[in-house]
Amino acid sequence: QVRLVESGGGLVQAGGSLRLSCAASGGTFSTYEMAWFRQAPGKERELIARNMGYGGSTYYADSVKGRFTMSRDYAQNTVYLRLNNLKSEDTGVYYCAARHHSSENYEYWGQGTQVTVSS
Repeated sequence: QVRLVESGGGLVQAGGSLRLSCAASGGTFSTYEMAWFRQAPGKERELIARNMGYGGSTYYADSVKGRFTMSRDYAQNTVYLRLNNLKSEDTGVYYCAARHHSSENYEYWGQGTQVTVSS
């Protein structure tokens, strides 16, 4: 069973930065596609970034492209999301998720970490 634990959220002013972390345990980290989702207040959860793994490219949603950067540390079994130039519309709960490459849906989810951007 894969366990994902996010950290790094908080309150930040518009234009500021945060780095979210997602520590994975209980599985073979390199075999999973990892992703970050966001759920803003009153809205559905949306995919904002995903990475296939070794040799794979990273996808970013248009809303975060150029401001957010996803990275993976295979030695630490950790995935990061760097959030730069934050805007009020980036406020929400950020979730880390994982799935096997052969799976249709994301099978494992973290508990989420709150990001609040004040204008």
